[in-house]
Amino acid sequence: MAGEVAVRNKQVILRDYVSGFPKESDMYVTTDTTVSLKVPAETRNAVLLKNLYLSCDPMMQFLIRNNPQQKMRKYVYCTPGSPIRGYGVSQVVDSSHPEYKQGDLVWGLTTWEEYSLITDIVPETALVKIHHTDVPLSYYTGLLGMAGKTAYAGFFEVCPPKKGDKVLVSAASGAVGQLLGQFAKLAGCYVVGSAGSKEKVDLLKNKLGFDEAFNYKEENDLEAALKRYFPEGIDVYFEHVGGKLFDAVLLNMKEHGRIAVCGMISQYNLPEPEPLKNLFQIALKRLNIHGFTHRDYDHIVPKYYEFVLPYIREGKIVYVEDIVEGLENGPAALVGLFTGRNFGKQVVAVAPPRP
Repeated sequence: MAGEVAVRNKQVILRDYVSGFPKESDMYVTTDTTVSLKVPAETRNAVLLKNLYLSCDPMMQFLIRNNPQQKMRKYVYCTPGSPIRGYGVSQVVDSSHPEYKQGDLVWGLTTWEEYSLITDIVPETALVKIHHTDVPLSYYTGLLGMAGKTAYAGFFEVCPPKKGDKVLVSAASGAVGQLLGQFAKLAGCYVVGSAGSKEKVDLLKNKLGFDEAFNYKEENDLEAALKRYFPEGIDVYFEHVGGKLFDAVLLNMKEHGRIAVCGMISQYNLPEPEPLKNLFQIALKRLNIHGFTHRDYDHIVPKYYEFVLPYIREGKIVYVEDIVEGLENGPAALVGLFTGRNFGKQVVAVAPPRP
C-alpha cells in the first residue's frame, strides 16, 4: 500500500509454558518481525499501539502456564511463540476503532513488544483513555492503573475503614501494598506492614508513613511478631502473601475482623500449596473473609481518580517505582518479582511518547 511504513518490532516471546517459578529462559527477546505503522484496511475496530511502559505483575505468572484450572480469562492467556501479555501504557499510532484516534494515550491490556496491534477490544479488555497528563505516565501501570484500583477497592469497598482500626498489610512495599498503607493512614488507622528486607521496612516507616513495619524473613515466630505489633488484635488484614503469614494472622485477628484477599504470591509456584492449620479461627472469631480481583471494580475508576489525584498533586500520596529501561530487560524484571528483587512497583520503560 502506498505510504505504508514498516519497522522492526522488538518482542518478548514466551518460549514455552512455565513450570515452577518463572525463569528468564522461559522467554526470549527478538527483533525478527516487522510491523506496519498502519492498521490493515480490512481490519475494523482495531488500534495500533506504541507501547511506552509495561507493568510487571505477579498475576502474569498465571498467564504463562498451561493449567486449565488456573487459567485467567482466555482473552489474556499467552501461548508459546507469541508475545507475553500484560498491562501497559501506550500511545495510539493508528486506529480503525471509532473510540480511539491517533495520538491518544491509553492504559490497559497490551503485548510485550514495541508495537501492538489490538484487534480484540471488548468491554473486558477495553483500553482506558488517559486524560490526566500532569502526573507521570508510568503511574498508569500502577498507582492510576490496576494496582491503584485494587488498593482502593480493597480498602474502601471490601473492608470499609473505621477510624482507629488496626490494619496489617502484607507485601506492603509492593504496587498495591504501599497504597493500602497510605489510604489507611489517611482514614485515621494504625498501620503495620510486612516486607522482605531491611531496606523495604525502612521505606515503609520513613517514606510511606506506616506506623510500624517488620521483615518477615527475620521473624522465627510470626505469631509472636504479630502479637508484638497488635497486642489487642488485628481489625483488618490485606492478604497478598498466604502461607505461614496468613496462618499466623488468623490467630491474631480480633473477633469480627475483616480480611481482603487479592493475592497469595508465596503459593503461586509451589508444587503443593502450604497447608493452613488455623482455619477454625474463622468460625471462632466470626471473621469476614472476602476474595476479590480488580476486575470486580472497573466501575469505580472515575471515583478513584476523583479521590486520589488531588492527593498526588499535593504530594500527600507517595508512589515508589522500580523502573528498568528497555524491553530486553523485561524478562529479568518480571522474574525478579518472585524473589523480591524489585523495590516498589516494577515497571519496564519501552519508549517515550511521541510529541
